[in-house]
Amino acid sequence: MENRIYNFNPGPAVLPLEVLKEAQSEMLNFKNSGMSVMEISHRSKPYEAVHNQAKADIKELMELGDDYEVLFIQGGASMQFTMVPQNFAHDGKIGNYILSGSFATKAYQEAALLGDAHIAASSKDSNFKYIPKQNEIKLSKDAAYLHVCYNNTIFGTEYKYIPETNGIPLIADMSSDMLSRPLDFSKFDLIYAGVQKNLGPAGVCLVVAKKSFIENSPKSVPTMLRYDTYAKNNSLYNTPPAFGIYMVGKVAAWIKKQGGLEAMEKRNIHKAKLIYDIIDSSAGFYRGHAEPDSRSYMNITFRLPTEDLEVKFVKEALEHNLSGVKGHRSVGGLRTSLYNAMPLAGCEALADFMEKFKKNNV
Repeated sequence: MENRIYNFNPGPAVLPLEVLKEAQSEMLNFKNSGMSVMEISHRSKPYEAVHNQAKADIKELMELGDDYEVLFIQGGASMQFTMVPQNFAHDGKIGNYILSGSFATKAYQEAALLGDAHIAASSKDSNFKYIPKQNEIKLSKDAAYLHVCYNNTIFGTEYKYIPETNGIPLIADMSSDMLSRPLDFSKFDLIYAGVQKNLGPAGVCLVVAKKSFIENSPKSVPTMLRYDTYAKNNSLYNTPPAFGIYMVGKVAAWIKKQGGLEAMEKRNIHKAKLIYDIIDSSAGFYRGHAEPDSRSYMNITFRLPTEDLEVKFVKEALEHNLSGVKGHRSVGGLRTSLYNAMPLAGCEALADFMEKFKKNNV
């Protein structure tokens, strides 16, 4: 590990060590240009190759064809909360939202600020312990789209199915589980993901969308908030976050090298099972927040018998080189994020620490 700790932070999050080393080796002289990738022009051929290869690798991993476009946009996933309704909720149609956590709720609230928005389903009544099921989804008659947050970082829940919308466009925030498992991505009209959780450093929002869905944004929407601005200019209308895109491309290539999304899913399930098994066998010492059938493979949230023990857990975990395990204030307790780049050894070390902590504090 070369003096590196195991980083369980939810984002910015762990990146593959192999990718970091490769970026380090190119930091001062990218492709014999005599400059860093952070210094070269975004209009240059060396950067253009990086940009386009990243797009190609992402589409290959998602098994999507030329009818989909890959965009790199700034402003994080939070900018998408306003871009989505501005581009698609018009002409009497309104955005429909499933509220399954904090970010799904923020997306709905942003749409409501801009006009009308409809709650198609919600698990707020349980403090977002579960993902609403298909039969709970009630779309409005004037639905412009259905928006879902596919993995809820704060509450530790994750969709295990793709919602059926009967032809209504489906939009997903996949910030914390993007490229972590194979899905039929062709069922989604637009997917967005802040890359700092599972794909790269902060500063880039990856958008993957059907070309036909984004080719004509309303002329009333400001230029930099229009999807067609990015689509028509290969995400180069203004200076892009070049280093972030460069890193996303390297992570996508790394995922391909590991065996693609099928291999990622197998590995991620195995890692998560190590931790969930400790929780489930602890006789209530560890209490998971999410209901079992909605549990995330990316973010595991749990509580201990007392808040004092939770404080102690965080402190002692760091002493064992296990960082970032404190839960979000809205849930409390503990949270461990097991993104693609978290090595199996990190999860094994965490599981071992949890066993010993329980034994020493029962």
